[in-house]
Amino acid sequence: MEFDIFFSISQTEVDGRIPPEREMWLNFFEQVELADELGFGTAWVAESHLSTEVQKTNPDAVIPHFVGEVGLNTDILQLAHRIFARTRRLGVGSAIMNILCNGGPIAAAERIRTFLSLHGLDERETRRITIGFAAGRFPFINVPYGIVPRTAVDRAAWPVVKTKIFQEATEIFLRLLKGETLNSSMIRPKVLRRRDFRSDADWDRVVEAHGAPAVEIEIPSWWVFPNLKIVPQEAPMQLLNLSIGSHDAETQELANTIVPVGVFNLSITPGDEIEKTNERMLRAYHPEGGGWKRRLMPRTVLVFINEEPGLTRDERNARAADEAKSALGNYWKALEGTLDPAKVERATNNALVGDTETIVAQMSRFHPDDRLMLWFDFNNHDSARVCRNMRAFMDGVVPALRN
Repeated sequence: MEFDIFFSISQTEVDGRIPPEREMWLNFFEQVELADELGFGTAWVAESHLSTEVQKTNPDAVIPHFVGEVGLNTDILQLAHRIFARTRRLGVGSAIMNILCNGGPIAAAERIRTFLSLHGLDERETRRITIGFAAGRFPFINVPYGIVPRTAVDRAAWPVVKTKIFQEATEIFLRLLKGETLNSSMIRPKVLRRRDFRSDADWDRVVEAHGAPAVEIEIPSWWVFPNLKIVPQEAPMQLLNLSIGSHDAETQELANTIVPVGVFNLSITPGDEIEKTNERMLRAYHPEGGGWKRRLMPRTVLVFINEEPGLTRDERNARAADEAKSALGNYWKALEGTLDPAKVERATNNALVGDTETIVAQMSRFHPDDRLMLWFDFNNHDSARVCRNMRAFMDGVVPALRN
């Protein structure tokens, strides 16, 4: 089993306080340097864009009850240079990079090649960056970049069309990263069919919007461009891993027709979906990747560990449970405006909660070949406590698992 670490850098309100940005960044670097010291494999950093506080003033506010900013990291490539400079062994991962905003897939591919060229100037450098990429969590982030319905068909089929747009972006992004010369006519067409929709009624609405009977409806390209090739062209691609933030089977398989691409997995993904994905990727993973392994789908896991001094074991377990329920309750209430005890209970059951001995027992839920992204800073701005929790896990849980 492998142990990575996940950082949210979420500037949200906790116990009535929102830390200033400088404090958030200093906390992050304190924690990331300790992660390197303790032997975590990769630091995965969440990405977000645009102010959620300002977005709340719009009529279509996505998370109107969230206080603060969902995340401060808007550019994993700038941040990765700083992380690599301040650590010795730690890898870096994006969790995740939105390839629809900030110039779209062409700009994203070019930025990554530029990063790799700079990162690889030291010929002794072997540490990799893993680019987890997706379409973004909140629609408002993509709207300023033109990811909005353009036609009546788009409006009638928008949830499906968004998936098709991401597939188009994925193909452009990966083929350019691979080093191809490309124009938009070389990208596979986006086609809507009945099988893309949950019901006949949903499909009938799309056909009606199309204005004529149809077995399939082609959507025009979102990105139209002549022959191009990105630079730099001599970037050390061996320093790059890729992971797709989508559980859509067709999209995962499309990506792996181009280059080897793992799967980025969230903590809320059901266990049966994880197993189905592993089974499918055994067949679909690009052969140049050397065969599918479970580590290519790292799993995000919330950790509420309590090894605070001066407490009995029962007290540590009770406090860890209280901390988990409080943090998860605040989170769901911020996202949805109401507290759903059932959601809190499910999320708590998926987390690691307790003292080291209790968490060692809970680790049996994972496959021995799993790779875990452990999330310690969830709803917690007390960096000293976060650091103690990180150390308690690596000093107490990991050795017990390996004995």
